[in-house]
Amino acid sequence: MAWHGLAWRGRGSASSGDFPYFWWVLRLGAAPGVSLRCSSSSTALGKTVESSEVTQEEIVLPRKKTWDKLAVLQTLASTVNRDPTAAHYMFQDDPFLMPRNAANFRLFSLSKESGRNAAKYIIKQFPQYFDKTFAEPNVPCLMPETLTPQIEGVSEEALKERIHLRRVKDSVDLFDQLIQAGTPVSLETTNSLLDLLCFYGDGEFTPEKEEEEKEDLEEPGVNASEQKAPRRQLQRGSQSSGSGWRENNNAERIFKIMPERNAHSYCTMIRGMVKHGASAKAYDMYIDLLNERHKADVHTFNALITAVPYLKERFLERWELAKVFLNHMVQQKVQPNLLTFNALLKTLRRCGGLGRSMSLLVIKEMEALDIEPSLATYDHLLFIFYRGVDLCPSGIISEVLDDVEKRSFTPQDPDDANFFATAMQACCDLKDIKLAYRLNKAMEKGDNWKFLDMDRLNTYWSKFFSLLCMMEQIDVVLKWYKEMSPSLFYPTPKNILDLLQALDAANQLEVIPSVWEDVKQLGFNRRQDLLEEVLSLMSRDQHPEEIQLAFAKCAEDIKAAHEQTGREQAPLEWTGSALGHVALLFSRAGRTQDAWNMMEHFQQINRIPTDKVMDEFLNCAKQTNCPDEAIKLVKLAASLGLTSSQRLKSRTEKEFELSEKQKKTLESIKSDSDSSDSDSDSDSDRD
Repeated sequence: MAWHGLAWRGRGSASSGDFPYFWWVLRLGAAPGVSLRCSSSSTALGKTVESSEVTQEEIVLPRKKTWDKLAVLQTLASTVNRDPTAAHYMFQDDPFLMPRNAANFRLFSLSKESGRNAAKYIIKQFPQYFDKTFAEPNVPCLMPETLTPQIEGVSEEALKERIHLRRVKDSVDLFDQLIQAGTPVSLETTNSLLDLLCFYGDGEFTPEKEEEEKEDLEEPGVNASEQKAPRRQLQRGSQSSGSGWRENNNAERIFKIMPERNAHSYCTMIRGMVKHGASAKAYDMYIDLLNERHKADVHTFNALITAVPYLKERFLERWELAKVFLNHMVQQKVQPNLLTFNALLKTLRRCGGLGRSMSLLVIKEMEALDIEPSLATYDHLLFIFYRGVDLCPSGIISEVLDDVEKRSFTPQDPDDANFFATAMQACCDLKDIKLAYRLNKAMEKGDNWKFLDMDRLNTYWSKFFSLLCMMEQIDVVLKWYKEMSPSLFYPTPKNILDLLQALDAANQLEVIPSVWEDVKQLGFNRRQDLLEEVLSLMSRDQHPEEIQLAFAKCAEDIKAAHEQTGREQAPLEWTGSALGHVALLFSRAGRTQDAWNMMEHFQQINRIPTDKVMDEFLNCAKQTNCPDEAIKLVKLAASLGLTSSQRLKSRTEKEFELSEKQKKTLESIKSDSDSSDSDSDSDSDRD
């Protein structure tokens, strides 16, 4: 192949010094019998320097370079950076479904997944309409899998096919037909049917059940001095979010009529019962397994250890039962694996203060057996030490990060995905920004970022951003904010409040208008707590004119949010503080008419403006030379019976040039308190 390349070039030999030949040698390797040498002299490439004074080094070029299958794609991907202003790639096909906030993100992503499941359901229910294959060439691995049974009749082979296709009801019906016909079913096939029934909980397979159900790990923190756990009934209710294990279901019925049972049969039933919340039945089944002199496998012991918190109420009893299962593993010569220790740590999460002392012994035992921890191991460990009122020092999490930073993890446990969110929560509780930076660096190493799905990703970055607002300089906070939103996460209302507090602490309130634009984009412009905080910060101090105009524009948006109503939107109710802030911002920006419209709202909703608001409005009327507005303000204060009405009246007389008509109007204004005093005086005179 190399010689064809030389012929295509047309000329040249090893000693000709032509650059094309050297380039092809680099690409394809040197020709047989030709040695390529590199010299420090200035002679042409490829020439041999016949001098004993010049040291020569022979370069051996490989004849072939083996590249990774994804090398080209990886090279192209390295040239593209993340766009911090773009949403997740899954939404870029339909710009009308771009999410505005975390709730939209979850809704739209689940909608797309629901659409895929609906398509799978249609294909499964009506396979006769999808039997045409138009792909050319036809690639079988890319085609939809065949979901229609091909073997008809009542036979064990047909039963195996339906089990393989995960048709739960059809498999049970065919099994019953075989039993009624007197046809024996092999133990292996019956165990496969039990596997299917125990996995799906005796329910029909659906696309939603294809993924493992996520177990709720938001367990309440427990005190070390606590002696009793919550009641077993509540625990059983939280153990499985599925349909549960029905009494005398098909799995139990088939297990009872089996003429022969082996260890696999018992282990399948135990794991199915634990999976679907029947922990007490699983323990009884394990006792039957021991009575039949069978041995459980490591997966069955892992399931039983996970079920310990639902079998015992006291913390010490839980630990003792877990040790019983561990001793049985030793007696039955069952080698523990990573999931065994993770299940043990998961049980210790519900053992209060006892879990802290025993969890470290479990880690040491893993080291003794040369079992490398997974992210789930560290997740359970952090949950034990950093969940509750009494937080431990940062030594444990620091040691955990020392190990995590050195590795790029692969999924080994379903709970691996919880580590980064749990660790970031621990960093927030400890208020340690350095640990958070280390954790974030470890998350970005290798493929560790893949452990964060959509929900966990937003939770992780939300906690990280809250910690940044609390502990970092405002320049660093704003830099992270611009890089993270909305490409990595959508800020929550709490994140916006944290950012506003950080701006307040750094005295950079001029950034609020840009933050308000993000608030509108996120759809939080009707959140009362956010509106109050934004208005309070903008109206607290006097700012330069340019900033005051920007603040007034924000106030106008907030006013519009209170006035807009829709079929699905309840109108926002004005509060006295919100009215005062908006009126004050309009006054400082010189928008007298808008400010007066807000002042009229006080009387409509029976609220009283503060003296600061009325003074600012009077100053605005003075700057814009609007004496009529000042007289209206005095009338308003008098009608509300405010003691400041006389002070405002005197200021208006001194600071404004009034016509005779305006002076008479001002003189005729009497407050409600004055009229009530005159009425009382007249009543006393009559007496």
